[in-house]
Amino acid sequence: MSRVVNIGGVLIGGGNPVAIQSMTNTDTSDMEKTVEQILALEKAGCEIVRLSAHNEKAAKAFSDIKQKVKIPIVADIHFDYKLAIIAIENGADKIRINPGNIGNEEKVRKVIDAAKAARIPIRVGVNGGSLEKDILKEYGNTAEGLAKSGIENIRLLEDMGFSEIVISVKSSNVFKTVEANRILSKETDCPIHIGVTEAGTYENSIIKSSAALAPLLMEGIGDTIRVSITGDPVKEIYAARKILNSIGIRKFGVEVISCPTCARTSIDIEKLANDIEKILVDFDKPIKVAVMGCVVNGPGEAKDADIGVAGGIGEGLIFAKGEKIVKVKEEDLLETLKNYILEKF
Repeated sequence: MSRVVNIGGVLIGGGNPVAIQSMTNTDTSDMEKTVEQILALEKAGCEIVRLSAHNEKAAKAFSDIKQKVKIPIVADIHFDYKLAIIAIENGADKIRINPGNIGNEEKVRKVIDAAKAARIPIRVGVNGGSLEKDILKEYGNTAEGLAKSGIENIRLLEDMGFSEIVISVKSSNVFKTVEANRILSKETDCPIHIGVTEAGTYENSIIKSSAALAPLLMEGIGDTIRVSITGDPVKEIYAARKILNSIGIRKFGVEVISCPTCARTSIDIEKLANDIEKILVDFDKPIKVAVMGCVVNGPGEAKDADIGVAGGIGEGLIFAKGEKIVKVKEEDLLETLKNYILEKF
């Protein structure tokens, strides 16, 4: 089991719930837009958020941003160790660095000293595109190389007397991501942040992220996750919740199950299932809703659902735990179902 690390009050590792995080895509120095995006992420269920500290103005903005949001804010640093120190001095709850691109050990030590003084952790982030030259020469851009880089960077920080470490090794390749994290988990007890980097647009990201994260999580690897999606980061939170929900790691809100439809289907099940997901997207109680195409199989196949709909000809049957409740016209199904859920759950 991994050691426990405290990120601004959110505990990861040591058997704590797998935390969901994302990253803003606004200019961090634009406090109004950045805070607006973080608040939207909070509402969606984000528990840790990373912000780019790409210049001095952005690093100094952490102080004001922190006063207006509830979740921990993490400073993402590349190359300039001074920006890490400024972000720490302005209230960052954690920093993310790749020691390999920060510079020499003296600069890394200065960052560590600042993190120690502020009592905040450091995430060591290693990506396939930023491996050290000696690692690339010996291992190439492989899962072994990613893991080796992560392990060496952990040892660098630990040799400097720093132990509040979170580690991530990521690739845009699913296989490399999975294998690198498997290797890493055997070599360290640091909490591991898992995700597929540069996973692409929504559909591609969901497929790649699910393929990589699910096996790792089911093996007990991963203490915090990010589903990287090109575009609106709020979608990352909904996707992460669905992944965790689907494999039983955590339970969030409504799980909608629906049949693939067949010739017996006489109502628009696809539209109904999509509409149900939309109207219940922020419903926070963990219930299962079934949307089935016919009464022949509906209540039976989905008898473990808390509430469900089985289609008929121009009508549908609403049922709960396999028991029939009421039959209503197709046009009234959505509203009736919603009202029942709000009333009973």
